[in-house]
Amino acid sequence: MSDQIQLNKIDVETLTVPIIGTTPLIVHRWSDKAKRQMLDAQQGKKKVKEIRDPQADYEASFYRIATDEGDRYGFPVLAFKAATIGAARFYDKSVTMTSLRQMLFFKGILTKADPQQLVQIDGEPHMREDVVRVGQGTDLRYRGEFSEWSAVLNVSFVTSSLSRDSVLSLIDAGGMGVGVGEWRPQKSGEFGTYMIDHSRDIEVAR
Repeated sequence: MSDQIQLNKIDVETLTVPIIGTTPLIVHRWSDKAKRQMLDAQQGKKKVKEIRDPQADYEASFYRIATDEGDRYGFPVLAFKAATIGAARFYDKSVTMTSLRQMLFFKGILTKADPQQLVQIDGEPHMREDVVRVGQGTDLRYRGEFSEWSAVLNVSFVTSSLSRDSVLSLIDAGGMGVGVGEWRPQKSGEFGTYMIDHSRDIEVAR
């Protein structure tokens, strides 16, 4: 009698899922300037007042993907994964965010333009100006906004734990109730929501 343990290969399926924004997407990447100011403050360096450049702030708010044809706009793939996993709260307790983190995997694009994996965002952005509260005062923020936008998510999942329809349901629910970007539903806002674009094909690759 053998005591050898036999483990079967984990079956994984990969989907490319087109999504379309249902509300505008507001982007706000941490700029090099903002990170430098934070580091200076932590090191006790005296803050030097700089002249505000709204156009520079706007350009710095974007995540970028480098291509041979020039930079394209992107957004962190982890934000879409977090939204999909966060959708577990809309279902019964048998679906937990902890288990979904081990069953769902999102792949993005990594280039020299940004040190993290990004999902390409298709759309034409414009500048928005917002008055925001900072500490006890207020300040102006200049950020990019995509009024109309779309993207394609590359999602892999463990088929023995999740069905394809379940994955698609989670993506839809996350887009509706969690969202991505600034002022999303998760942060008591109404921006950055999306849904699966059923006018385009969902592709399946083993």
